Amino acid sequence: MSLNPAQLEAVRTLKGPVLVLAGAGSGKTRVVTYRIRELIEHGTPADRILAVTFTNKAAREMRTRTTELVKSRKGGQRPEVSTLHSLCVRILRRHADRIGYPKQFSICDQGDQESFARAALRNVRVEQQKLKPNDFLSLVGGWKSRGLGHEAALSGATDDREQLAAMAYERYQAALVAQGTLDFDDLLLCTERLFTEFADVRSAEAARFDHLMIDEYQDTNASQYRIIKALALRHRNLCVVGDDDQSIYGWRGAEVAHILNFRRDWPEALIIRLETNYRSREPILELANTLIANNGTRHAKVLRPFRRGGEAPRFLRFDDETAEATAIVREIEQKSSREDEERVPLNHFAILFRTNEQPRAFELEMRRAKVRYVLVGGQSFFDRKEVRDILAYLKVLANPSDEVSLLRVINTPSRGIGASTVKALMGAALEAGTTLWSVIPEAIGRIDLPQATRERVFAFTRLLERYRSRLSGEAVSAVVRALIAEIDYKQELERIYKTPAEVEGRYTAVDGVVRTIEEYEARTEKASLEGFLEETVLGGRDDFADDRDKKQYAVTLMTLHSAKGLEFPHVYMIGMEEGLLPHRRVIAEGNVDEERRLCYVGVTRAEDTLTLSMCKSRMKWGKARPSIPSRFVLEMRGEKEKAARAAEAGQALVTRDLETAAAAEVAADKKASAPKQRRLAVNGSVPAETATRAKPAGGPNGSRRPSDRAPAGGQPRESQPVPGVPKQQGPWSVRS
Repeated sequence: MSLNPAQLEAVRTLKGPVLVLAGAGSGKTRVVTYRIRELIEHGTPADRILAVTFTNKAAREMRTRTTELVKSRKGGQRPEVSTLHSLCVRILRRHADRIGYPKQFSICDQGDQESFARAALRNVRVEQQKLKPNDFLSLVGGWKSRGLGHEAALSGATDDREQLAAMAYERYQAALVAQGTLDFDDLLLCTERLFTEFADVRSAEAARFDHLMIDEYQDTNASQYRIIKALALRHRNLCVVGDDDQSIYGWRGAEVAHILNFRRDWPEALIIRLETNYRSREPILELANTLIANNGTRHAKVLRPFRRGGEAPRFLRFDDETAEATAIVREIEQKSSREDEERVPLNHFAILFRTNEQPRAFELEMRRAKVRYVLVGGQSFFDRKEVRDILAYLKVLANPSDEVSLLRVINTPSRGIGASTVKALMGAALEAGTTLWSVIPEAIGRIDLPQATRERVFAFTRLLERYRSRLSGEAVSAVVRALIAEIDYKQELERIYKTPAEVEGRYTAVDGVVRTIEEYEARTEKASLEGFLEETVLGGRDDFADDRDKKQYAVTLMTLHSAKGLEFPHVYMIGMEEGLLPHRRVIAEGNVDEERRLCYVGVTRAEDTLTLSMCKSRMKWGKARPSIPSRFVLEMRGEKEKAARAAEAGQALVTRDLETAAAAEVAADKKASAPKQRRLAVNGSVPAETATRAKPAGGPNGSRRPSDRAPAGGQPRESQPVPGVPKQQGPWSVRS
């Protein structure tokens, strides 16, 4: 067993609670899989072991490794390895009826959620200008991750926007329940509710396993934490693996306090530190260790390099973002086009950035230089209209009460069932207090519809019933292929799209759905339509990007958040400036510890070389604005006094930006309201002015307004100095 002493201790500690602090690149997956083997060799039945992680990619990798360890054992028992959301689906399939859901509930994806959100906001008469569906869903997701229902959300609302969202939350949840549908967050919330309200369910699920292992424990939110605790409390054989220094998902509910306070919850816990890094060269780790030491609240640990030596990381400062992109792309192009042993393949390079606006200049430059690249985080295959149409058919076949999906397909492709017919049917369903599918047979004979329309609706319902019955005796892929042919979806594409090339491209995506089902059937013992839909909805989109795109011969462009868990021989971290990293939203909030952890994650993605770049100025609101080197760069270099000055200047810069944005918003509101006030004045009724509250310039999750984006090819103008910061600060190596 080729493990280092710390890994070996983690593998051989088989009783009681254990916290394994696994630093970046320290071989934690190896520890988890070897520990499973050790448990089995010491007499624990494989199916009494539960291993949970937080991404589908990690679960697949862990499942593959553990399968090799136990495949030859008598009885074919295997440990249960899955994401926590998948585990919750299985629990709910067994017990959902206890809390009023059908066991064959549907799981709605992001598109379906938006439909439910729009309907809920309409029901409480909230205009989209006041609260957009995505912003509403973000608030609801935050509440659910903390285990809060609509009543708790309403009582805890801090402003009008949250109060409106909490009111719509009640309608949103009621619509989901009425259709037997759960959203992604409900999988956790409903499981927690089961465990809280039904002690027998909690005991039965906890009794299924004798050992529980949790990977990426630092990413748990409040609901996940309580579910894990409930499952482990009886046997207390809980092994959690994680790294508080890589906790970067606080914005979606993860609480680093869970890993920091592990011993408070489990006083007898053993803490083991994995500090040998097998990924990065020594100079890179020196920077990482120096940086993260500036976070005050953390488990003490120091990464030690297995790979000694290597090039010192570079710090480059450019005039503007165009010069930054030009120089870096030129360097990559030169290194990748060499014709000797020094040539570096394009897929060995990664360019990491904090915000989605930053790669624009790099994409333009790579297109000009004809350098192949892949931007991770583009439109998902499952977000395409034609794919969503076919998936909606499949969801209705699995659960006819899924009203969102039923409404999507009832007239797609066009079959003469118009909006007025659908409205009449929906009215009948509302009056009867039941689902649209249930009311159709009775309503068709009762409501006033032309005979031809009645026949079309009946034909549609017979079509679905026929294919639902075929699913019991035929392969899912064969049934779906036949359905696509019968509804003649290709003709629908020919009606919508003009060019044969676009039609063919769209239909290739439709065929891709069938191929995806065939792939699912090939790797699944008991394939079912419900199982495929669960896998599709639960499947991480970042997994698709990583598994497929990284295999291409191309440079990877991705956000720092997306890069977690990956590694590249040569990494460029761009935009190392105050307001970008740390992000201006976080600076305004006054707590940058998570941003420092995010920077640390970026640094520890690099295997051989690391380049950190920044600009003297950057285009913002149509003008070149001065940029300040990130405090993190200065912290890495051990220049604490300069880092403190950069932090002060960054705060001043962000404050000024917020004031500028607020003033612009007030001016825009006044301009927009002037015509209305003039009209009211004519009628002798002018309302009193209402105070306009200043809002931060950033949108949800720190996204920028469109006006933040630099115009293509824009040249920087003369920068204005930032009070208290010299125009040129610190010794910077500049290449352009």
